[in-house]
Amino acid sequence: MDLKAKYEQLDALNAQAELGGGEDRIEKQHAAGKMTARERILQLLDPGTFTEIDKLMTHRNYDFGMEAKKILGDGLISGYGKVNGKLVYVFAQDFTVFGGSLSRANADKIVKIQELALKMGAPLVGLNDSGGARIQEGVESLAGYADIFYNNVISSGVIPQISAILGPCAGGAVYSPALTDFIFMVKEKSHMFVTGPEVIKTVTHEDVTKEELGGADTHSSKSGVAHFTGNDEEQTIMMVRELLSFLPSNNLEDPPIKTTIDPSDRVSEELEEIVPADPNKPYDMHEIIQTVIDNKHFLEVQPNYAQNIIVGFARFGGRPVGVVANQPSHLAGVLDINSSVKAARFVRFCDAFNLPLVTFVDVPGFLPGTGQEFGGIIKHGAKLLYAFSEATVPKITVITRKAYGGAYDVMSSKHIGADVNLAYPTAEIAVMGPEGAINIIHREKMSDDEKAAKVQDYRDKFANPYKAASLGYIDEIIHPRDTRKKVIDALEMTQNKRKSNPPKKHGNIPL
Repeated sequence: MDLKAKYEQLDALNAQAELGGGEDRIEKQHAAGKMTARERILQLLDPGTFTEIDKLMTHRNYDFGMEAKKILGDGLISGYGKVNGKLVYVFAQDFTVFGGSLSRANADKIVKIQELALKMGAPLVGLNDSGGARIQEGVESLAGYADIFYNNVISSGVIPQISAILGPCAGGAVYSPALTDFIFMVKEKSHMFVTGPEVIKTVTHEDVTKEELGGADTHSSKSGVAHFTGNDEEQTIMMVRELLSFLPSNNLEDPPIKTTIDPSDRVSEELEEIVPADPNKPYDMHEIIQTVIDNKHFLEVQPNYAQNIIVGFARFGGRPVGVVANQPSHLAGVLDINSSVKAARFVRFCDAFNLPLVTFVDVPGFLPGTGQEFGGIIKHGAKLLYAFSEATVPKITVITRKAYGGAYDVMSSKHIGADVNLAYPTAEIAVMGPEGAINIIHREKMSDDEKAAKVQDYRDKFANPYKAASLGYIDEIIHPRDTRKKVIDALEMTQNKRKSNPPKKHGNIPL
């Protein structure tokens, strides 16, 4: 074979690999409103930066006539490229080849990419669109899954791991995404479940559709499995790029600082009016967050799940931070099981990747009731307490209104290691609300006038930030209009914070 023929052979094999399952299958994928694996990767990465690895790999199975069905690449495309100019590793399951099912060979491709990402300290993005394990390969496919899971765990907290679910994801295939940091789903196109509708019907006789059981709406509002949802694939993939813009490449780097023209000392007079004088009147905490961050740019995580707490990424003076905030306009901002777990996981992610935590507090307490107690609110509430206490990144806390009882402690109080604690004059820091407190302190019969006077007396003494400030639990009471400047000053002051917890294998978080 002469040189020219050798080069032609390589070009032919490359072209063959790029066709995946062939033109018909590609058309079918497009007809279903889905991009191909290759198109997805090109959408995610900066133009012209993708380098493919293992393009010509095939499966090694000789059972069930599979030896006659070898397709180059074997239903998985993997490699590396850049997002916003920074190195990112990526793999995409190709539904046009054996339904994107996982073989031992393409598990090996994922494992290789995972190991490279860990070694080079760069994020890993998985674009999932798979029918699950390749049944013809039996236990080899299962072994491949387990190898992937193991690497997910070893990489956790070292490099950011992101999963985009762009098609079906069932059985063992859901556990790798569940082990990663963030899950993105597409409305009506992606599904996740451990057992599908048919099995459920057989075992429990429940009738449920794929969409009801494991669609994007279900996982973003009911189960809390998904963190972000997009209306279509393009939007979802752009959201992955946006998330990466806030994150460092690994746990030893600082998050990327962006220049901003939003002045650090910007005063916002409208903040003086947002928190109502009436302590029982709701307001939208989003208004405070949007007003004080850079350019109103807030990437909220799990916006439709446990809406009594808000978590997400923003920048202050160009520095990325994680924001945690109670939401008084939903369930009065109480902490319950779901909001505690949602915030705890977010806090631990931020701590792992050196993102300072800015916390806005307006919390009347933990949600009472048998449903919460039987569901383990003690244990789940302790997760948030654990996460804030364990976090060694800079922690800045702003109390806007209520901070009652144990919930005051839990929400990044001075006592669990916050570096700077600020409060508005509207803050109320006490064991409980004035009415409840008076009912307990004064159990004797009182006239309405006497009770009102005692409630007012308690309010004057405790329903304000001055007692906490006199004890040093609050560093400064500030005008709401100055919030942005005060938070940015605090972040600058704490940027070289050095703190480490005692050496240990790992703590035992109350799971």
